[in-house]
Amino acid sequence: MSSYRLLTLALVTLLPLSHSASATDIYVYARSDGSRLITDHPRVEPGYKLVKVYASEVDDDASYISSPKKRPSANSSKYDGLIQRVSDTVILDPALIKSVMHAESAFDAQAVSRKGASGLMQLMPGTAYRYGVTRIFNPQQNVMAGSRYLRDLLQLFDGDMRLALAGYNAGENAVLKYGDVPPYAETQQYVHKVMNLYRQYRNGASTERGNLECDNAPSGVKLISCTPSKKTTNWVTNVQ
Repeated sequence: MSSYRLLTLALVTLLPLSHSASATDIYVYARSDGSRLITDHPRVEPGYKLVKVYASEVDDDASYISSPKKRPSANSSKYDGLIQRVSDTVILDPALIKSVMHAESAFDAQAVSRKGASGLMQLMPGTAYRYGVTRIFNPQQNVMAGSRYLRDLLQLFDGDMRLALAGYNAGENAVLKYGDVPPYAETQQYVHKVMNLYRQYRNGASTERGNLECDNAPSGVKLISCTPSKKTTNWVTNVQ
């Protein structure tokens, strides 16, 4: 039996005994040279492919391997302030940012998918590295990077929200290859879900602060939270 398999078996055996306040997740990565890395810190740089996560079960705040799309969307307004600040910075509709966050992580800042996507906006390691993320579970860094990527996708696809969302889910190269939303069931369902969430959030259907609308919002868009302003903002996109 290889040393890697022995170490993996040892981790599986020992982890259930390690449920304490200091327990942490163990990440197994495959390096580009074929070797393996076992670490308690997620890697965001290129050349590392997530193979397995052995998750601690300390409490709800711990990083864990999960399928965020199947968990309830608790605390839907928890990150409204952050979303608005990022929106003001990247000039992107906050309702769109929130819709993607909802679909990706159900507002769980510690979510880790089985494909290796992490955080509120479910950044893949390569995307995190591209946008300068150093702490992938940090809400500010994660949401800023995810929103910048989404904005860049919108610009790449001439403001077509369907294609941008498809690119966010399947990668921009897949969209460029097919010239439309790729014929992947997951991607098509994802685009449909986020578009529906966007229509709800832009109409203020799910905000706890009421139907707030500011002078700098595009026609028909109600912001998550804002202070009325005379400033005019040129939003990247919105759907009518």
